[in-house]
Amino acid sequence: MKYTASEIAEILDGFVVGDDDACVTSIAKIEEAQKGSLAFLANPKYTEFLYSTKASVTLVRDSFQPEKDISTTLVKVADPYLSFTTMLSHFNGSEKKYNGIHNHSLIDSSASLGTDCYVGPFATIGSGVKIGNNVKIHDHVVIESDVVIGNHTTIFSGAKILSKSKIGANCILHNNVVIGSDGFGFSPTASGAYEKIPQTGSVLIEDDVEIGSNSTIDRATIGQTIIRQGVKLDNLIQIAHNVEVGAHTVIAAQTGIAGSSKIGSHCVIGGQVGIAGHLKIGNRVQIQGQSGILRNLKDDEKVMGYPAINILSYNKSYVHFKNLNKHIKTLHKLQKKLTDNG
Repeated sequence: MKYTASEIAEILDGFVVGDDDACVTSIAKIEEAQKGSLAFLANPKYTEFLYSTKASVTLVRDSFQPEKDISTTLVKVADPYLSFTTMLSHFNGSEKKYNGIHNHSLIDSSASLGTDCYVGPFATIGSGVKIGNNVKIHDHVVIESDVVIGNHTTIFSGAKILSKSKIGANCILHNNVVIGSDGFGFSPTASGAYEKIPQTGSVLIEDDVEIGSNSTIDRATIGQTIIRQGVKLDNLIQIAHNVEVGAHTVIAAQTGIAGSSKIGSHCVIGGQVGIAGHLKIGNRVQIQGQSGILRNLKDDEKVMGYPAINILSYNKSYVHFKNLNKHIKTLHKLQKKLTDNG
């Protein structure tokens, strides 16, 4: 795909400073860009690279004024980062178009598919499945019975969608995602063994959700495990049975949420966070990476540590913790002095 600076400015509602006809065919980091590349400058820490970059076109904030000579053509926009994301989508759209049903796929006669769908080789679609328009199902995907998938959703290779799960529109499920596997439910018996509790519920994933590779979302014991609109999940995340994740919450890799916990909307949860079961996390909560959540959190709390506490309290406490050895030595000296004077 090829774009001129003037075409980019038109797409992004920006304006050109430099050569309107400067042409780009690829996207690159500003510090690595070569001729023919489009770069962007959003973080002031990278400003120095603007004066040496070989990028043909660079996106900058509309208020930016260079302090030295530059060779790159500027396209000034309101938000360079969001504008760069838009251009990534444009370049990505030029890649291979997937359409049609591969003759090595297996689709039950009772399943229904909308228009412009793609089903790749060795994909399996079970009975009673309902798939919307422009859905892309890549190779080796398994979709069990009575699953519903909304329009414009993409499911990458190796993903498994188990029975009765519902996936909304404009979702992306990356490689080897598992939706609707059994929740981890066992009841102890008198003999000390464990008896499996049937997991009879389902999973509901609303519109505009993206789920990273190898993440798992368990079916509910009864009712639904729910991922609300706009949620973004990283790779290797475990969502247990009957969990609800609120709209537009983002969760980084290797986080685990135990059964029946409710996460609010617009939360930001770092990597390797562990959230215990049956908790309620409020809206707009921020949880730092590797924290352990053992209590309910109110709206707008920012926490860190294990067990997690207020992030400001944690940082103050850490100052003392890292100096603990020095404090112990001081204490021993004081004890010895008291003993000697005793």
